[in-house]
Parts: sequence; C-alpha cells; structure tokens
Amino acid sequence: MKKTKKSHPLCFIGEIRTKFSASHPPPRPFNESDYDAQIIIFPEFQEGLKELEKFKYIYVLFYLDQNQGYSLTAHPPSAKGKVVGVFASRSPHRPNPIGLSVVRLKGIKGNMVITEGIDAYDRTPVLDLKPYFLSHDAKKDANDGWREEIENQT
Repeated sequence: MKKTKKSHPLCFIGEIRTKFSASHPPPRPFNESDYDAQIIIFPEFQEGLKELEKFKYIYVLFYLDQNQGYSLTAHPPSAKGKVVGVFASRSPHRPNPIGLSVVRLKGIKGNMVITEGIDAYDRTPVLDLKPYFLSHDAKKDANDGWREEIENQT
C-alpha cells in the first residue's frame, strides 16, 4: 500500500457534471436511467480510481453547496402531507449539507467516472466515492419506515 500525505478534515476530490441547475432542477420523481452524469475526479486523486470500474454500483458523497440553510423537519413528496424529521428524510436541507447517492457505474475514462443519472446540480463538489458491495450493503431485513404507513393507507 502506497503511503500518502496525512489526511485532513475534508477536501473535494472532483465535481459532478449534470444538466441540472437551480433554475432547471432534477424532476421528481427522479429516474436515474433517464440521464447520464459524469464525475470528474481531480488529477491528484485519479490513482484512487484503480479497480473501481469492476463494480456495478458506487456510492457518491457530495457537498450540497447551493443549500440555503436547513430545517429539522421535512415534507417529503411521497409523504402525502406527513411531516417527518430531517433525519428520517432524504431532504437536501440538512445541518451538514452532504448528499449521498447510489448510482450505476457505466465506465471510467481517465479521470472521468460515467454514471447513470445523479440528482445533483452541475458542478456539485464531490467528497468521496465508495464501492457498493452486494454482500455488505444489501440488507435483507430493511424496511421503508414511515413510507410503509402511507402505502398501507392507500
């Protein structure tokens, strides 16, 4: 294992390239397969992409740099009027504006990671990429929390 500089609190490793902006946000509901996106990794971090192309899905952690504050409650579109705590939602308006998406990896060309769509604005800073492991990340006993209550009401 190659030793590198001591890590520091946080740094951006790249940026997401999409067709979305604050004036043209991703549609709701968002269908990832309708869009492609690119994640441009800064050259000094490109070596970290080694072997990533062998995975079908990856986690993308990104900084929601266009957020204007946060709320401790959220009104998710699928909640049909129900108010939930921000930590029980996927609202981008969070105390720490960090986004997380699982996306299909379509390929890697140099420092460009090509994925199916990601619901982020163009030029959103990327904090990290991580592989999605089927054996570790798919939890057989997972549930849909408050969403199950809403589905049972219909």
